Amino acid sequence: MTDSNWLGPAGRIAYTAGQAARVAWFFGQYALAARLSGPALPAARRPAGVTVPDRGAILRGLRALLARDLANIEAGYYRMPHDLLPGPRRVLADAAAFFADLPAVARRRRGRIGREVRAAPPPGSERLPAYYRQNFHFQTDGYLSAESARLYDHQVEVLFGGGADAMRRQALVPIHQHLRERRQADCRLLDVAAGTGRFLTFVKDNHPRLDATALDLSHAYLAEARRRLAPWARSTRVVQALAEAMPLPDSSQDVVTCVYLFHELPRRVRAAVAAEIARVLKPDGIAVFVDSLQTGDDPAMDGLLRLFPLAFHEPYFADYAAGDLPALFAAAGLTVRSCELAFLSKVIVLAKTGAS
Repeated sequence: MTDSNWLGPAGRIAYTAGQAARVAWFFGQYALAARLSGPALPAARRPAGVTVPDRGAILRGLRALLARDLANIEAGYYRMPHDLLPGPRRVLADAAAFFADLPAVARRRRGRIGREVRAAPPPGSERLPAYYRQNFHFQTDGYLSAESARLYDHQVEVLFGGGADAMRRQALVPIHQHLRERRQADCRLLDVAAGTGRFLTFVKDNHPRLDATALDLSHAYLAEARRRLAPWARSTRVVQALAEAMPLPDSSQDVVTCVYLFHELPRRVRAAVAAEIARVLKPDGIAVFVDSLQTGDDPAMDGLLRLFPLAFHEPYFADYAAGDLPALFAAAGLTVRSCELAFLSKVIVLAKTGAS
């Protein structure tokens, strides 16, 4: 890629129209889901005195994120996404599957049933850690089935009004800046908690010669990742393993990415994963961390952070939101180089302590 990737008027129009359709599509599904199954958090369960931004404020934040996304594309940090909205058949199939599963999600939410998968674990998941065998977000099968993997990215986009991919793409900026002076075919990137491989498709679309590893604990999600990453199969591998015990050599990775993992880990496991990231990172490498905002990052959003773990089964989120990430990383041997907010997420770039 070059440093200039100016789109011109036609490219801007295509991006703006595609994102407008995307936001309308996913926001509309969020509103319809609330109407069909009731609000995610009934008023009776809301803590007194907690205020949340209205829809206008959320949309303004989302528009700012998309403006930043477009500016990054024009600056040449990454390519224009080729699937702002997939084909009509896939879009409608995803929506139909989402709404077909909605009654089961609503049943768990009403009953506060967050550990259903422990009572009836999908085959092959019985020995996975207890912290992982949960119905995160009250979703069917947690992260442990092919159907869950099929639905996951659509569910997340509904939750974030079509902004989840744009938040993920902010991690591509420091990756571009780190790799631009390096021979990419000689570099290695590890994506920790790669899930369905969605983020890695963005990485590979921009850096096709980069050697990449998708590491995750879910066999079903890695199967979906393998399918999505098939165009780059020769330079990509998938590994099923614990993030707190990665089967990779010390100082072997030029870039380590970790997207939306830490808020779903107990405190002790977060510390162990941070230590593993430091262990496998090269002395001159970078780690790029993307996760939810924390309390105080954007005070206008603090109410949402307070209500989120109550509305969705997120047993470790409140502890994550109140945690001291720089101290956590420092204890693992990582130093924060930069931290930027991106709508409801934050992007942190880390280096090994003492690295120039």
